[in-house]
Amino acid sequence: MASLSELLPPEAIRLEVTAADWRGALRAAGELLVTRGVTTDAYTDEMIRNVEENGPYIVIAPGFAFAHARPSPAVRRTGMSWVRLAEPVAFGHETNDPVTLVVALAAEDSGAHTAAMAALARLLGDPETEAALRTASDPEQLHRALAQRESREEPQQESQQATDGGRPTGERADDERAGGERGARASGPAVQKILTVCGNGVGTSLFLKNTLEQVLDRWGWDRHITVEATDTISAKGKASEAAAILTSREIARTLGDVGVPVKVVEDFTSVKEVDATLRDTYDV
Repeated sequence: MASLSELLPPEAIRLEVTAADWRGALRAAGELLVTRGVTTDAYTDEMIRNVEENGPYIVIAPGFAFAHARPSPAVRRTGMSWVRLAEPVAFGHETNDPVTLVVALAAEDSGAHTAAMAALARLLGDPETEAALRTASDPEQLHRALAQRESREEPQQESQQATDGGRPTGERADDERAGGERGARASGPAVQKILTVCGNGVGTSLFLKNTLEQVLDRWGWDRHITVEATDTISAKGKASEAAAILTSREIARTLGDVGVPVKVVEDFTSVKEVDATLRDTYDV
């Protein structure tokens, strides 16, 4: 399974790109996929059509859009591209506009890129790493930063989990102030499922799935709750199996009433926001 730095080599990265609007930003990201032989031009059109049909749900964090479409014949192999814009553009997102960073994914299937998506979600969720990636002066420097931080991330995460249940330092104090609440958390609910949902089930829903799993691990509830990333059509059929659905505002509108709570998350990389959403879901 390819790592994040392998899917994003220097030639897949362009910085200070000028785009007139969100379509131009997606076309710039799509062009990088095409020139590297990852996709055909048709895939770029599919990424744009995805936003036209489903709204700007791909803007999953402030200033960050994760562009993608369903696996299709337009995808020749799994790959990614990274475009940092010279000037931000609006996608029409209620809280996360304007966008300065567009990362595009083309996936051959729904499984080959999951580890890379988890790594990207964790890296962008770390303020220091996110700042380093946003301020890199050239593609080579950005790729080095990406590879170095990716290689350090797993050992650090394993050590942190062993010594502190995987809680980031800044959030340990919050947990300590929670006092007896942690004891209630540890007991957890019966075994349940939560769905994270996006338009296609292969991109933004994986970001949210990873962040939710980090929270569940911190709570000690990972034994009680499984998380499944899926698309809007499948989510309607699977809703009866789930305790709740976490998704974007746009996808929540598309889903409508599915018989279980549908919780809106604005920043898919924010452990703090997802933690608060889970608290609200289970009233803890």
